[in-house]
Amino acid sequence: MAGTTDGAAAAGAPRTAFACLWCGRAWTVHGPDDLEGYAQLCPDCLGKAGDNPFLRFRLRAALEARAAAKAPSPPSPPAAPVRPDEPTAIDREMIDYYDARAGEYDDWYLRRGRYAHGPIHDAVWNAELDAAGTWLDALPLAGRIVELAAGTGWWSPLLVGKGELWLSDTSPAALERARERLLAHGLRAHLHVRDAWAEPEGDPAGALFAGFWLSHVERDRTGEFLDLALRWLAPGGRLALIDSLPDPQSGAVDHASATGDRSVRRLADGRAFTIVKVFRTPDEVAAALRAAGFDDVAVTTTGRFFLLATAVRP
Repeated sequence: MAGTTDGAAAAGAPRTAFACLWCGRAWTVHGPDDLEGYAQLCPDCLGKAGDNPFLRFRLRAALEARAAAKAPSPPSPPAAPVRPDEPTAIDREMIDYYDARAGEYDDWYLRRGRYAHGPIHDAVWNAELDAAGTWLDALPLAGRIVELAAGTGWWSPLLVGKGELWLSDTSPAALERARERLLAHGLRAHLHVRDAWAEPEGDPAGALFAGFWLSHVERDRTGEFLDLALRWLAPGGRLALIDSLPDPQSGAVDHASATGDRSVRRLADGRAFTIVKVFRTPDEVAAALRAAGFDDVAVTTTGRFFLLATAVRP
């Protein structure tokens, strides 16, 4: 329920030099077994792990990753395709980016700081963001509602009023802000540290929602994700998606335009990450939904900034 998170470790191979994911301090490890390299946290932040959920999560994940690295290696099995729930290198960079960005993510919604583009563009943004919320609120969502890649939970208070909400994200730091947002509204939901590519669990859902996630799905994996969405839903269950349109006033002023389905994103502290950013047209999304087997497909836009899509599992 609101106030709790769970999930598996998120640390990967150790890094010899990095910017701390919590404070941004540059750090170089002293040896290959240093825990800092696995956690990507400086010693000072590691020392605060007992008082902070995100730091505690990174510490636990680092301990598990270091222990696994020291274990004897079993014989190599035959090569197999990467499963959807095994992050690729670009997936891992996106996970690290959004975890590090959690504290400033809402600046994007609220047009603050680097995301402000002047009164005219920001007025259009605010009007279209309201229109997207009105569209989502009007959809007949009910029963068990699953929200993938929920981030800081911008849409979660709206969804939780329609059914029993189960929201997840790979970032404990973002989920902590989602929890605070729900508690501020006096609302409760189930929160889980979980990858959006992980296989469905629990009872089939009456609705599945993902905000600004489809654009982080590689173009050649569109069908794979929509098949996953079908597996989440009960017959008659509804999928709802809100995503980005390629407008230059959508992102931060220091973000270059996406090229080749990739975008370089900078945090306020200057750290840069390369992420997947795929802009799909409404016709492309509608065709993909129909090809995956969805019924009642409806895809539209708010004008400049947002794509809105909904469909029903037969």
